[in-house]
Amino acid sequence: MSKPSPLRFLSKPAAFLAAAGRDVARKVKWPKWLRLRLLDRYIIGKFLGTYVFAIILILAITVMFDVNEKLDSFLKAPLKATIFDYFLNFLPYFANQFSPLFTFIAVIFFTSKLAGNSEIIAMMASGMSFKRLMRPYMISAAVIAIATYILAAYIIPPANIERINYTNTYVKNKRVDYGVNIQLQVDKGKIAYMSRYDNKSRTGYKFSLETFRDKKLVSRLTANTIKYDTLHRWQVRDYMIRSLEGDREVITRGNRMDTIIAMEPRDFLISKTDHETMSTPQLEEYISRQKERGVANIKTFEIEYHRRFAMTAAAFILTIIGMSLSSRKVKGGMGVNIGIGLVLSFSYILFMTVTSTFAVSGLASPMIAMWIPNIIYAVIAIIVWHRASVR
Repeated sequence: MSKPSPLRFLSKPAAFLAAAGRDVARKVKWPKWLRLRLLDRYIIGKFLGTYVFAIILILAITVMFDVNEKLDSFLKAPLKATIFDYFLNFLPYFANQFSPLFTFIAVIFFTSKLAGNSEIIAMMASGMSFKRLMRPYMISAAVIAIATYILAAYIIPPANIERINYTNTYVKNKRVDYGVNIQLQVDKGKIAYMSRYDNKSRTGYKFSLETFRDKKLVSRLTANTIKYDTLHRWQVRDYMIRSLEGDREVITRGNRMDTIIAMEPRDFLISKTDHETMSTPQLEEYISRQKERGVANIKTFEIEYHRRFAMTAAAFILTIIGMSLSSRKVKGGMGVNIGIGLVLSFSYILFMTVTSTFAVSGLASPMIAMWIPNIIYAVIAIIVWHRASVR
Protein backbone atom coordinates (compact mmCIF):
# COMPACT_ATOMS: atom_id res chain seq x y z
CA MET A 1 0.00 0.00 0.00
CA SER A 2 1.51 3.29 -1.06
CA LYS A 3 2.03 6.06 1.48
CA PRO A 4 0.11 9.31 1.02
CA SER A 5 2.19 12.14 -0.42
CA PRO A 6 3.53 14.56 2.21
CA LEU A 7 2.45 17.39 -0.15
CA ARG A 8 -1.22 16.37 -0.01
CA PHE A 9 -1.95 19.11 2.55
CA LEU A 10 -0.76 21.77 0.09
CA SER A 11 -3.27 20.71 -2.56
CA LYS A 12 -6.31 22.01 -0.66
CA PRO A 13 -5.02 25.59 -0.15
CA ALA A 14 -3.86 25.67 -3.78
CA ALA A 15 -7.26 24.50 -5.00
CA PHE A 16 -8.97 27.05 -2.75
CA LEU A 17 -6.82 29.90 -4.12
CA ALA A 18 -7.41 28.81 -7.72
CA ALA A 19 -11.20 28.70 -7.15
CA ALA A 20 -11.09 32.11 -5.46
CA GLY A 21 -9.13 33.52 -8.40
CA ARG A 22 -11.71 32.22 -10.88
CA ASP A 23 -14.55 33.74 -8.80
CA VAL A 24 -12.80 37.13 -8.74
CA ALA A 25 -12.14 36.99 -12.50
CA ARG A 26 -15.84 36.26 -13.12
CA LYS A 27 -17.05 39.05 -10.83
CA VAL A 28 -14.69 41.78 -12.07
CA LYS A 29 -16.28 43.93 -14.75
CA TRP A 30 -13.54 44.12 -17.33
CA PRO A 31 -13.70 46.76 -20.11
CA LYS A 32 -15.45 45.40 -23.18
CA TRP A 33 -12.29 45.44 -25.28
CA LEU A 34 -10.46 43.35 -22.65
CA ARG A 35 -13.06 40.58 -22.55
CA LEU A 36 -11.18 38.01 -24.54
CA ARG A 37 -12.70 34.88 -25.96
CA LEU A 38 -10.79 31.66 -26.44
CA LEU A 39 -10.42 32.58 -30.11
CA ASP A 40 -8.88 35.96 -29.17
CA ARG A 41 -6.34 34.28 -26.93
CA TYR A 42 -5.56 31.81 -29.72
CA ILE A 43 -4.85 34.62 -32.23
CA ILE A 44 -2.80 36.64 -29.71
CA GLY A 45 -0.75 33.57 -28.85
CA LYS A 46 -0.14 32.79 -32.52
CA PHE A 47 0.76 36.41 -33.32
CA LEU A 48 3.22 36.91 -30.46
CA GLY A 49 4.62 33.38 -30.84
CA THR A 50 5.33 33.93 -34.53
CA TYR A 51 6.80 37.38 -33.74
CA VAL A 52 9.24 35.89 -31.21
CA PHE A 53 10.09 33.02 -33.59
CA ALA A 54 10.83 35.51 -36.41
CA ILE A 55 13.12 37.48 -34.09
CA ILE A 56 15.04 34.38 -33.00
CA LEU A 57 15.40 33.11 -36.57
CA ILE A 58 16.65 36.40 -38.04
CA LEU A 59 18.90 37.10 -35.04
CA ALA A 60 20.54 33.70 -35.48
CA ILE A 61 21.29 34.54 -39.12
CA THR A 62 22.52 38.02 -38.14
CA VAL A 63 24.89 36.62 -35.51
CA MET A 64 26.45 34.26 -38.07
CA PHE A 65 27.07 37.13 -40.51
CA ASP A 66 28.36 39.37 -37.71
CA VAL A 67 30.79 36.73 -36.45
CA ASN A 68 32.05 36.15 -39.99
CA GLU A 69 32.57 39.88 -40.53
CA LYS A 70 34.28 40.64 -37.19
CA LEU A 71 36.01 37.31 -36.53
CA ASP A 72 39.52 38.80 -36.29
CA SER A 73 38.36 41.36 -33.73
CA PHE A 74 36.46 38.75 -31.70
CA LEU A 75 39.54 36.53 -31.53
CA LYS A 76 41.58 39.41 -30.05
CA ALA A 77 38.97 40.24 -27.41
CA PRO A 78 38.29 38.23 -24.23
CA LEU A 79 35.49 35.70 -24.79
CA LYS A 80 33.60 36.96 -21.74
CA ALA A 81 33.61 40.53 -23.08
CA THR A 82 32.47 39.36 -26.52
CA ILE A 83 29.51 37.45 -25.10
CA PHE A 84 28.39 39.74 -22.27
CA ASP A 85 29.49 43.21 -23.42
CA TYR A 86 28.83 42.82 -27.13
CA PHE A 87 26.35 40.12 -28.12
CA LEU A 88 24.01 40.35 -25.11
CA ASN A 89 23.69 44.07 -25.84
CA PHE A 90 23.75 43.85 -29.64
CA LEU A 91 20.87 41.35 -29.97
CA PRO A 92 18.14 43.47 -28.26
CA TYR A 93 19.44 46.55 -30.09
CA PHE A 94 19.17 44.87 -33.50
CA ALA A 95 15.82 43.25 -32.70
CA ASN A 96 14.33 46.60 -31.68
CA GLN A 97 15.74 48.40 -34.71
CA PHE A 98 13.88 46.02 -37.02
CA SER A 99 10.78 45.49 -34.89
CA PRO A 100 8.47 46.73 -37.72
CA LEU A 101 9.93 44.09 -40.04
CA PHE A 102 9.40 41.31 -37.48
CA THR A 103 5.85 42.51 -36.77
CA PHE A 104 4.91 42.53 -40.44
CA ILE A 105 6.44 39.12 -41.11
CA ALA A 106 4.64 37.64 -38.09
CA VAL A 107 1.24 39.00 -39.14
CA ILE A 108 1.62 37.97 -42.78
CA PHE A 109 2.91 34.50 -41.94
CA PHE A 110 0.38 33.30 -39.41
CA THR A 111 -2.64 35.12 -40.95
CA SER A 112 -1.86 33.57 -44.35
CA LYS A 113 -1.73 30.20 -42.63
CA LEU A 114 -5.13 30.83 -41.00
CA ALA A 115 -6.59 31.89 -44.36
CA GLY A 116 -5.02 28.92 -46.14
CA ASN A 117 -6.66 26.54 -43.65
CA SER A 118 -10.01 28.34 -44.11
CA GLU A 119 -10.00 29.26 -40.40
CA ILE A 120 -10.76 32.91 -41.12
CA ILE A 121 -13.69 31.91 -43.35
CA ALA A 122 -15.04 29.82 -40.46
CA MET A 123 -14.69 32.76 -38.07
CA MET A 124 -16.54 35.11 -40.43
CA ALA A 125 -19.23 32.48 -41.05
CA SER A 126 -19.85 32.24 -37.30
CA GLY A 127 -20.91 35.88 -37.29
CA MET A 128 -17.60 37.56 -36.38
CA SER A 129 -17.11 40.82 -38.27
CA PHE A 130 -13.80 41.83 -39.81
CA LYS A 131 -13.62 44.71 -37.32
CA ARG A 132 -14.10 42.31 -34.39
CA LEU A 133 -11.47 39.99 -35.85
CA MET A 134 -9.01 42.89 -35.73
CA ARG A 135 -9.29 43.22 -31.92
CA PRO A 136 -6.79 40.48 -30.90
CA TYR A 137 -4.41 41.75 -33.58
CA MET A 138 -4.54 45.27 -32.09
CA ILE A 139 -4.01 43.92 -28.56
CA SER A 140 -0.96 42.01 -29.81
CA ALA A 141 0.30 45.13 -31.60
CA ALA A 142 -0.15 47.09 -28.35
CA VAL A 143 2.00 44.55 -26.47
CA ILE A 144 4.72 44.83 -29.14
CA ALA A 145 4.47 48.65 -29.22
CA ILE A 146 4.81 48.97 -25.43
CA ALA A 147 7.73 46.53 -25.35
CA THR A 148 9.41 48.35 -28.28
CA TYR A 149 9.11 51.74 -26.59
CA ILE A 150 10.30 50.58 -23.14
CA LEU A 151 13.30 48.85 -24.72
CA ALA A 152 14.19 51.83 -26.92
CA ALA A 153 13.59 54.47 -24.25
CA TYR A 154 15.08 52.94 -21.11
CA ILE A 155 16.74 49.52 -21.50
CA ILE A 156 18.73 49.58 -24.74
CA PRO A 157 20.52 52.99 -24.27
CA PRO A 158 22.58 51.89 -21.21
CA ALA A 159 23.22 48.55 -22.93
CA ASN A 160 24.48 50.46 -25.97
CA ILE A 161 27.15 52.10 -23.83
CA GLU A 162 28.70 48.67 -23.17
CA ARG A 163 28.32 47.58 -26.80
CA ILE A 164 29.85 50.77 -28.22
CA ASN A 165 32.72 50.69 -25.72
CA TYR A 166 33.46 47.13 -26.84
CA THR A 167 33.48 48.05 -30.56
CA ASN A 168 35.64 51.13 -29.89
CA THR A 169 38.12 48.99 -27.96
CA TYR A 170 38.31 45.81 -30.05
CA VAL A 171 36.72 46.47 -33.47
CA LYS A 172 37.10 50.08 -34.63
CA ASN A 173 37.60 53.16 -32.50
CA LYS A 174 35.00 55.77 -33.41
CA ARG A 175 35.36 57.91 -30.31
CA VAL A 176 35.62 61.65 -30.85
CA ASP A 177 38.57 62.75 -28.71
CA TYR A 178 39.44 66.02 -30.42
CA GLY A 179 37.66 69.25 -31.29
CA VAL A 180 38.67 72.59 -32.83
CA ASN A 181 37.12 76.08 -32.82
CA ILE A 182 34.56 75.17 -30.19
CA GLN A 183 32.02 77.86 -29.34
CA LEU A 184 28.82 77.49 -27.35
CA GLN A 185 26.53 79.35 -25.00
CA VAL A 186 27.08 77.78 -21.58
CA ASP A 187 24.51 79.91 -19.78
CA LYS A 188 22.30 82.91 -20.38
CA GLY A 189 24.60 85.70 -21.53
CA LYS A 190 27.74 83.53 -21.28
CA ILE A 191 29.64 82.32 -24.34
CA ALA A 192 32.66 80.01 -24.15
CA TYR A 193 35.30 79.45 -26.82
CA MET A 194 38.28 77.06 -27.19
CA SER A 195 40.66 76.91 -30.11
CA ARG A 196 40.97 73.15 -29.55
CA TYR A 197 40.18 70.45 -26.99
CA ASP A 198 41.95 67.12 -26.38
CA ASN A 199 39.70 64.64 -24.57
CA LYS A 200 42.54 62.23 -23.80
CA SER A 201 44.27 64.81 -21.61
CA ARG A 202 40.90 66.51 -20.86
CA THR A 203 42.53 69.83 -21.73
CA GLY A 204 41.36 72.80 -23.79
CA TYR A 205 43.62 75.48 -25.26
CA LYS A 206 43.21 79.23 -25.82
CA PHE A 207 40.05 79.39 -23.75
CA SER A 208 37.79 82.42 -23.32
CA LEU A 209 34.52 83.01 -21.47
CA GLU A 210 32.60 86.20 -22.23
CA THR A 211 29.75 87.44 -20.03
CA PHE A 212 27.13 89.83 -21.41
CA ARG A 213 24.48 91.85 -19.60
CA ASP A 214 21.85 93.69 -21.66
CA LYS A 215 23.88 92.79 -24.75
CA LYS A 216 26.94 94.56 -23.33
CA LEU A 217 30.20 92.83 -22.46
CA VAL A 218 30.78 93.02 -18.69
CA SER A 219 33.64 90.53 -18.24
CA ARG A 220 36.01 88.36 -20.22
CA LEU A 221 38.02 85.45 -18.86
CA THR A 222 40.93 84.16 -20.97
CA ALA A 223 43.29 81.29 -20.20
CA ASN A 224 46.07 79.47 -21.99
CA THR A 225 44.64 76.12 -20.90
CA ILE A 226 41.52 74.78 -19.19
CA LYS A 227 41.31 71.28 -17.72
CA TYR A 228 38.10 69.33 -17.11
CA ASP A 229 37.74 67.75 -13.66
CA THR A 230 34.24 66.46 -12.89
CA LEU A 231 30.65 67.57 -13.54
CA HIS A 232 30.89 71.26 -14.57
CA ARG A 233 34.16 71.67 -12.62
CA TRP A 234 37.05 73.14 -14.61
CA GLN A 235 40.52 74.43 -13.76
CA VAL A 236 41.90 77.41 -15.71
CA ARG A 237 45.63 78.04 -15.89
CA ASP A 238 47.57 81.22 -16.78
CA TYR A 239 44.36 83.20 -16.77
CA MET A 240 43.31 86.82 -16.96
CA ILE A 241 39.91 88.28 -16.01
CA ARG A 242 38.98 91.60 -17.53
CA SER A 243 35.96 93.16 -15.76
CA LEU A 244 34.19 96.27 -17.06
CA GLU A 245 32.48 98.35 -14.38
CA GLY A 246 31.09 101.44 -16.08
CA ASP A 247 34.08 103.41 -17.33
CA ARG A 248 36.47 101.41 -15.14
CA GLU A 249 38.36 98.31 -16.22
CA VAL A 250 39.65 95.84 -13.63
CA ILE A 251 42.18 93.20 -14.64
CA THR A 252 42.93 90.15 -12.52
CA ARG A 253 45.68 87.67 -13.32
CA GLY A 254 46.58 84.30 -11.85
CA ASN A 255 48.31 80.97 -12.44
CA ARG A 256 45.54 78.56 -11.47
CA MET A 257 41.87 78.80 -10.51
CA ASP A 258 39.10 76.25 -9.98
CA THR A 259 35.78 77.35 -11.41
CA ILE A 260 32.35 76.01 -12.31
CA ILE A 261 31.27 76.35 -15.96
CA ALA A 262 28.00 74.77 -17.12
CA MET A 263 29.51 72.64 -19.87
CA GLU A 264 30.98 69.16 -20.29
CA PRO A 265 33.11 67.62 -23.06
CA ARG A 266 30.09 65.65 -24.32
CA ASP A 267 28.38 68.98 -25.08
CA PHE A 268 30.82 69.71 -27.89
CA LEU A 269 32.51 66.35 -28.64
CA ILE A 270 29.66 64.55 -30.36
CA SER A 271 30.18 61.13 -31.96
CA LYS A 272 27.81 59.39 -34.37
CA THR A 273 26.55 56.98 -31.71
CA ASP A 274 26.00 59.33 -28.75
CA HIS A 275 22.26 59.55 -29.39
CA GLU A 276 21.96 55.77 -29.01
CA THR A 277 23.30 55.87 -25.44
CA MET A 278 20.69 58.26 -24.02
CA SER A 279 17.32 57.35 -22.57
CA THR A 280 14.33 59.28 -23.90
CA PRO A 281 14.19 61.69 -20.91
CA GLN A 282 17.94 62.28 -21.28
CA LEU A 283 17.51 62.94 -25.00
CA GLU A 284 14.74 65.43 -24.35
CA GLU A 285 16.81 67.26 -21.73
CA TYR A 286 19.93 67.24 -23.92
CA ILE A 287 18.09 68.60 -26.99
CA SER A 288 16.47 71.37 -24.93
CA ARG A 289 19.79 72.36 -23.33
CA GLN A 290 21.69 72.37 -26.62
CA LYS A 291 19.03 74.48 -28.31
CA GLU A 292 19.32 77.06 -25.53
CA ARG A 293 23.08 77.11 -26.09
CA GLY A 294 22.72 77.62 -29.82
CA VAL A 295 24.37 74.33 -30.77
CA ALA A 296 23.45 73.41 -34.34
CA ASN A 297 24.60 69.79 -34.75
CA ILE A 298 21.81 68.06 -32.79
CA LYS A 299 19.75 66.76 -35.73
CA THR A 300 20.68 63.13 -35.07
CA PHE A 301 19.50 63.47 -31.45
CA GLU A 302 16.16 64.95 -32.55
CA ILE A 303 15.75 62.21 -35.18
CA GLU A 304 16.40 59.50 -32.57
CA TYR A 305 13.92 61.10 -30.16
CA HIS A 306 11.06 61.19 -32.69
CA ARG A 307 12.01 57.83 -34.21
CA ARG A 308 11.33 56.05 -30.92
CA PHE A 309 7.72 57.25 -30.88
CA ALA A 310 7.25 56.68 -34.61
CA MET A 311 8.48 53.07 -34.34
CA THR A 312 5.95 52.47 -31.57
CA ALA A 313 3.07 53.66 -33.77
CA ALA A 314 4.37 51.58 -36.68
CA ALA A 315 3.41 48.36 -34.86
CA PHE A 316 -0.30 49.22 -35.22
CA ILE A 317 -0.07 50.50 -38.80
CA LEU A 318 1.88 47.52 -40.15
CA THR A 319 -0.35 45.07 -38.27
CA ILE A 320 -3.45 46.48 -39.99
CA ILE A 321 -1.79 46.35 -43.41
CA GLY A 322 -0.46 42.82 -42.91
CA MET A 323 -3.72 41.42 -41.56
CA SER A 324 -5.82 43.06 -44.29
CA LEU A 325 -3.55 41.81 -47.09
CA SER A 326 -3.24 38.21 -45.90
CA SER A 327 -6.74 37.51 -44.55
CA ARG A 328 -7.93 36.10 -47.89
CA LYS A 329 -6.79 33.09 -49.86
CA VAL A 330 -4.68 33.90 -52.90
CA LYS A 331 -3.68 31.69 -55.81
CA GLY A 332 0.02 31.78 -55.04
CA GLY A 333 -0.57 30.77 -51.44
CA MET A 334 1.41 31.99 -48.45
CA GLY A 335 4.53 32.77 -50.51
CA VAL A 336 2.83 35.64 -52.34
CA ASN A 337 1.67 37.26 -49.10
CA ILE A 338 5.09 36.87 -47.48
CA GLY A 339 6.72 38.38 -50.59
CA ILE A 340 4.36 41.37 -50.47
CA GLY A 341 4.97 41.72 -46.73
CA LEU A 342 8.76 41.73 -47.11
CA VAL A 343 8.60 44.33 -49.90
CA LEU A 344 6.32 46.62 -47.86
CA SER A 345 8.27 46.25 -44.61
CA PHE A 346 11.65 46.84 -46.26
CA SER A 347 10.21 49.80 -48.17
CA TYR A 348 8.99 51.24 -44.85
CA ILE A 349 12.46 50.91 -43.28
CA LEU A 350 14.08 52.34 -46.45
CA PHE A 351 11.59 55.21 -46.51
CA MET A 352 12.38 56.06 -42.88
CA THR A 353 16.12 55.99 -43.66
CA VAL A 354 15.66 58.35 -46.62
CA THR A 355 13.54 60.83 -44.66
CA SER A 356 16.05 60.83 -41.78
CA THR A 357 18.75 61.72 -44.33
CA PHE A 358 16.61 64.68 -45.41
CA ALA A 359 16.35 65.75 -41.75
CA VAL A 360 20.12 65.56 -41.20
CA SER A 361 20.73 67.68 -44.31
CA GLY A 362 18.17 70.25 -43.13
CA LEU A 363 15.61 69.62 -45.90
CA ALA A 364 12.95 68.55 -43.38
CA SER A 365 12.38 68.87 -39.65
CA PRO A 366 13.24 65.70 -37.65
CA MET A 367 9.68 65.30 -36.42
CA ILE A 368 8.15 65.51 -39.90
CA ALA A 369 10.86 63.27 -41.36
CA MET A 370 10.19 60.51 -38.81
CA TRP A 371 6.39 60.67 -39.06
CA ILE A 372 5.97 60.97 -42.85
CA PRO A 373 6.42 57.18 -43.40
CA ASN A 374 3.81 56.48 -40.71
CA ILE A 375 1.36 58.97 -42.22
CA ILE A 376 1.73 57.50 -45.73
CA TYR A 377 1.50 53.92 -44.51
CA ALA A 378 -1.47 54.82 -42.29
CA VAL A 379 -3.31 55.93 -45.44
CA ILE A 380 -2.35 52.61 -47.09
CA ALA A 381 -3.60 50.78 -43.96
CA ILE A 382 -6.99 52.52 -44.13
CA ILE A 383 -7.38 51.69 -47.83
CA VAL A 384 -6.45 48.00 -47.56
CA TRP A 385 -8.50 47.56 -44.36
CA HIS A 386 -11.57 49.07 -46.04
CA ARG A 387 -11.13 46.84 -49.10
CA ALA A 388 -10.69 43.73 -46.94
CA SER A 389 -13.67 44.51 -44.69
CA VAL A 390 -16.16 45.00 -47.56
CA ARG A 391 -15.21 41.84 -49.47
